[in-house]
Amino acid sequence: MRICLVYDCLFPYTVGGAERWYRNLALRLAAEGHEITYLTLRQWERAELPDLPGVRVVVAGPRMRLYSGPGQRRVLPPLVFGAGVLAHLLRHGRRYDVVHTASFPYFSLLAAAAVRPRHRFALVVDWIELWTREYWRDYLGAIGGRIGWLVQKACIRVPQRAFCLAELTRSRLREEGLRGDITVLRGLYAGALEPAPPLPAEPLVVAAGRMIPEKRLSTVVTAVARARGQLPELRAVIFGDGPERDRIVAGIETHGLQGIVDAPGFVPAEEVRSTLARALCLLHPSRREGYGLVVVEAATAGVPSIVVSDPGNAATELVDDGVNGVVAAGAGAAELACAIVRVATAGPALRTTTAAWYERNAAALSLDASLDAVVGAYAAV
Repeated sequence: MRICLVYDCLFPYTVGGAERWYRNLALRLAAEGHEITYLTLRQWERAELPDLPGVRVVVAGPRMRLYSGPGQRRVLPPLVFGAGVLAHLLRHGRRYDVVHTASFPYFSLLAAAAVRPRHRFALVVDWIELWTREYWRDYLGAIGGRIGWLVQKACIRVPQRAFCLAELTRSRLREEGLRGDITVLRGLYAGALEPAPPLPAEPLVVAAGRMIPEKRLSTVVTAVARARGQLPELRAVIFGDGPERDRIVAGIETHGLQGIVDAPGFVPAEEVRSTLARALCLLHPSRREGYGLVVVEAATAGVPSIVVSDPGNAATELVDDGVNGVVAAGAGAAELACAIVRVATAGPALRTTTAAWYERNAAALSLDASLDAVVGAYAAV
């Protein structure tokens, strides 16, 4: 088949779960002999060529800064990308059997929908997340939030074959009126299906992610400060970077945790994995997650995760409370500290049940399972 993948980011030039998903999908489809085009914004120097074996990378817009200072997506890049996708598909849409696009940043999906009647390709859409009207208002204000919500609503009404990563997202899509098939893909993990034997736990909490307000990584500092009242040897490492970094560093200084809580920024993936493998737990206090791949990565090493019960947090679907981690009732210092102490009190038994949880669910959580589902859907549509 001739397939066009549409996303405005490309791993490793930008780093995130969606970027990894589309890169892995492109490589898998190319390896199986399909003709793959990856349509994206340029994130590399002009003289550089992206390393994506067997995949034709097509630039649909110039290199642009995607985020504003507070960590919000800027409006201009989605508009530019949408225009670039529209221009490309108007000229070349007939060469594709399938156009597979992320729902976000929306205008590219609307562009594909506008061109489809002319070229009659199948349209497949990934809904990594679906924001509520209230969240849009919080994110962009009353006017901007309403516009964003209406654009999202228009995308939902486009006839499509839909995929998402959580039951939360599927139920929201149905509530908002999406017709047709919606498949929940449970697997994004590309590693081994057999869990590694759990290492002995050090008194160490690990957190990782982009330092934006939604991830609430600053709460890791206050939670560790409070938990040290019962676990005086407790330390923490917060991996990542972003606009909240200064706040996190200031929190470390305010609580006198220099040398106890470390925020080294982005580091090689192997360093994150090796540190996580010896940690007491992963602390993932995000308020908004479409999936939560890091929870699965922790479980592969027998490391339990702490997540927060929140209406927009689908990562809670990956944690069975008391089996492979703890679902905290809130993101306050007291609640998160209580969860950390609970993990410490459970001891090695919780690491054993975490590894067993991963072993039971590994096949469904594997990237190959999701790729198989997507390839099968291409044939059906």
